[in-house]
Amino acid sequence: MQDLYLPIKNLHMSLAMLSLAGFAIRAWWAINSSTLLQQRWVKITPHIVDTLLLTSAVLLMIILGQHPGNQNWILAKVIALVFYIGFGTLAIKRAPSKAGKILFLILAITTFSYIIGVAIAHHPASWLQLI
Repeated sequence: MQDLYLPIKNLHMSLAMLSLAGFAIRAWWAINSSTLLQQRWVKITPHIVDTLLLTSAVLLMIILGQHPGNQNWILAKVIALVFYIGFGTLAIKRAPSKAGKILFLILAITTFSYIIGVAIAHHPASWLQLI
Protein backbone atom coordinates (compact mmCIF):
# COMPACT_ATOMS: atom_id res chain seq x y z
CA MET A 1 0.00 0.00 0.00
CA GLN A 2 2.95 2.35 0.68
CA ASP A 3 3.90 2.04 -3.00
CA LEU A 4 0.66 3.85 -3.83
CA TYR A 5 1.34 6.80 -1.52
CA LEU A 6 3.22 9.01 -3.98
CA PRO A 7 0.90 8.46 -6.97
CA ILE A 8 -2.18 9.06 -4.80
CA LYS A 9 -0.61 12.15 -3.20
CA ASN A 10 0.19 13.55 -6.66
CA LEU A 11 -3.33 12.73 -7.83
CA HIS A 12 -4.76 14.43 -4.73
CA MET A 13 -2.73 17.60 -5.30
CA SER A 14 -3.62 17.68 -9.01
CA LEU A 15 -7.31 17.21 -8.26
CA ALA A 16 -7.15 19.99 -5.65
CA MET A 17 -5.75 22.40 -8.23
CA LEU A 18 -8.31 21.26 -10.82
CA SER A 19 -11.09 21.73 -8.27
CA LEU A 20 -9.89 25.25 -7.43
CA ALA A 21 -9.56 26.20 -11.10
CA GLY A 22 -13.05 24.89 -11.84
CA PHE A 23 -14.45 26.76 -8.85
CA ALA A 24 -12.77 30.03 -9.88
CA ILE A 25 -14.13 29.75 -13.42
CA ARG A 26 -17.65 28.97 -12.20
CA ALA A 27 -17.50 31.83 -9.67
CA TRP A 28 -16.37 34.21 -12.42
CA TRP A 29 -19.30 33.08 -14.55
CA ALA A 30 -21.67 33.55 -11.59
CA ILE A 31 -20.37 37.08 -10.95
CA ASN A 32 -20.93 37.91 -14.61
CA SER A 33 -24.31 36.10 -14.81
CA SER A 34 -23.07 33.80 -17.57
CA THR A 35 -25.45 31.25 -19.04
CA LEU A 36 -22.52 28.81 -19.15
CA LEU A 37 -23.35 27.89 -15.55
CA GLN A 38 -26.49 26.19 -16.81
CA GLN A 39 -24.70 23.71 -19.04
CA ARG A 40 -24.98 20.11 -17.88
CA TRP A 41 -21.24 19.36 -17.89
CA VAL A 42 -20.60 22.47 -15.75
CA LYS A 43 -23.01 21.13 -13.14
CA ILE A 44 -21.69 17.54 -13.17
CA THR A 45 -17.90 17.88 -13.57
CA PRO A 46 -17.23 19.55 -10.18
CA HIS A 47 -18.98 16.68 -8.38
CA ILE A 48 -16.82 14.12 -10.17
CA VAL A 49 -13.58 16.02 -9.48
CA ASP A 50 -14.45 16.67 -5.83
CA THR A 51 -15.52 13.05 -5.24
CA LEU A 52 -12.18 11.85 -6.62
CA LEU A 53 -10.40 14.49 -4.53
CA LEU A 54 -12.08 13.33 -1.31
CA THR A 55 -11.54 9.68 -2.22
CA SER A 56 -7.82 10.30 -2.69
CA ALA A 57 -7.74 12.11 0.68
CA VAL A 58 -9.32 9.12 2.42
CA LEU A 59 -6.90 6.75 0.71
CA LEU A 60 -3.96 8.88 1.89
CA MET A 61 -5.29 8.81 5.44
CA ILE A 62 -5.61 5.03 5.28
CA ILE A 63 -2.12 4.57 3.83
CA LEU A 64 -0.57 6.84 6.47
CA GLY A 65 -2.76 5.65 9.34
CA GLN A 66 -3.70 9.25 10.09
CA HIS A 67 -7.13 10.76 10.54
CA PRO A 68 -8.78 13.88 12.00
CA GLY A 69 -9.03 12.19 15.40
CA ASN A 70 -5.28 11.70 15.79
CA GLN A 71 -3.87 14.57 13.69
CA ASN A 72 -4.93 18.16 14.46
CA TRP A 73 -3.73 19.36 11.06
CA ILE A 74 -6.07 16.95 9.26
CA LEU A 75 -8.95 18.08 11.48
CA ALA A 76 -8.09 21.69 10.58
CA LYS A 77 -8.24 20.80 6.87
CA VAL A 78 -11.64 19.13 7.29
CA ILE A 79 -13.08 22.09 9.19
CA ALA A 80 -11.65 24.54 6.65
CA LEU A 81 -13.09 22.40 3.84
CA VAL A 82 -16.57 22.87 5.30
CA PHE A 83 -16.02 26.65 5.29
CA TYR A 84 -14.62 26.52 1.74
CA ILE A 85 -17.71 24.66 0.53
CA GLY A 86 -19.99 27.13 2.29
CA PHE A 87 -18.19 30.18 0.90
CA GLY A 88 -18.08 28.57 -2.55
CA THR A 89 -21.82 27.89 -2.51
CA LEU A 90 -22.46 31.49 -1.54
CA ALA A 91 -20.11 32.77 -4.25
CA ILE A 92 -21.70 30.75 -7.03
CA LYS A 93 -25.34 30.25 -6.04
CA ARG A 94 -26.57 31.98 -2.93
CA ALA A 95 -25.14 35.51 -2.65
CA PRO A 96 -27.82 37.90 -3.92
CA SER A 97 -25.49 40.59 -5.27
CA LYS A 98 -22.39 40.82 -7.41
CA ALA A 99 -20.47 42.37 -4.48
CA GLY A 100 -21.56 39.46 -2.26
CA LYS A 101 -20.40 36.93 -4.83
CA ILE A 102 -17.01 38.65 -5.05
CA LEU A 103 -16.69 38.73 -1.25
CA PHE A 104 -17.44 35.02 -0.93
CA LEU A 105 -15.12 34.20 -3.85
CA ILE A 106 -12.30 35.96 -1.97
CA LEU A 107 -13.20 34.17 1.28
CA ALA A 108 -13.31 30.80 -0.50
CA ILE A 109 -9.92 31.29 -2.18
CA THR A 110 -8.43 32.51 1.12
CA THR A 111 -9.77 29.40 2.85
CA PHE A 112 -8.39 27.19 0.09
CA SER A 113 -5.00 28.85 0.53
CA TYR A 114 -5.20 28.13 4.26
CA ILE A 115 -5.91 24.46 3.48
CA ILE A 116 -2.86 24.27 1.22
CA GLY A 117 -0.73 25.84 3.95
CA VAL A 118 -1.99 23.30 6.48
CA ALA A 119 -1.16 20.47 4.08
CA ILE A 120 2.36 21.75 3.54
CA ALA A 121 3.14 22.63 7.17
CA HIS A 122 1.24 19.67 8.69
CA HIS A 123 0.10 22.19 11.28
CA PRO A 124 -3.20 24.03 11.88
CA ALA A 125 -1.32 27.37 11.88
CA SER A 126 -0.95 26.87 8.13
CA TRP A 127 1.38 29.35 6.47
CA LEU A 128 2.15 31.05 9.80
CA GLN A 129 3.92 27.89 10.93
CA LEU A 130 6.31 28.25 7.99
CA ILE A 131 7.32 31.85 8.73
